Amino acid sequence: MKLLTTKDNLQILHEDNHLIVVNKRVGDIAQGDTSGDKPLPDIVKEYLKEKYNKPGEVFLGVVHRLDRPTSGIVVFAKTSKALTRMNELFSSRETQKTYWAVIKNKPPKEEDTLVHFIKRNQQKNTSRAHLKEVPESKKASLSYKIIAELDNYFVLEIELHTGRHHQIRAQLQTIGCPIKGDLKYGFDRSNPDGGIHLHARKLCFIHPVSKEKIELIAATPNDIIWNSI
Repeated sequence: MKLLTTKDNLQILHEDNHLIVVNKRVGDIAQGDTSGDKPLPDIVKEYLKEKYNKPGEVFLGVVHRLDRPTSGIVVFAKTSKALTRMNELFSSRETQKTYWAVIKNKPPKEEDTLVHFIKRNQQKNTSRAHLKEVPESKKASLSYKIIAELDNYFVLEIELHTGRHHQIRAQLQTIGCPIKGDLKYGFDRSNPDGGIHLHARKLCFIHPVSKEKIELIAATPNDIIWNSI
């Protein structure tokens, strides 16, 4: 796979007439917030405007988002047709999403499927995973397996079956395995870069226009732990 890195350090994993897929860095934001930092969609728009010498506004549809402290694959649509169809693929779970997570505590099983009921707290921007259904909760499911044991940590590969708010972070906290650096969900100290060791590693889907199978893998961030896997 040819990886293009632009002057804004934008790592492009795939681009065609309808889609552009990037490897999001820790700290990149999906939309504008009070920090004043430039959102990732704006960086992608500037790249497209310059590359194709486009006058006026560039169309870019946000198909899905990753939390600011995470890294990995993010898909954008370059046409309204692709945006509508990609939204349908994601909402109907016709995509295969694989994440990697670094945790300190070994999980109860080498591999398992976790099913919880996620309830979101809008005010605190957190979610809590419950074993039983509670009011305003949504069913959440994922499967994990240990793929590496490091000196002080374990690396999980996670297949996401549903797409709930902070789902992986909340579910791993509930089984006593918070993600490295994730203070919000129970880890005891932050990472130097303010991120967490959760990475959207792989995405598979059928292209909404060409109908070809797309399989994308995003390199992990350059740090001592990810590099030791």
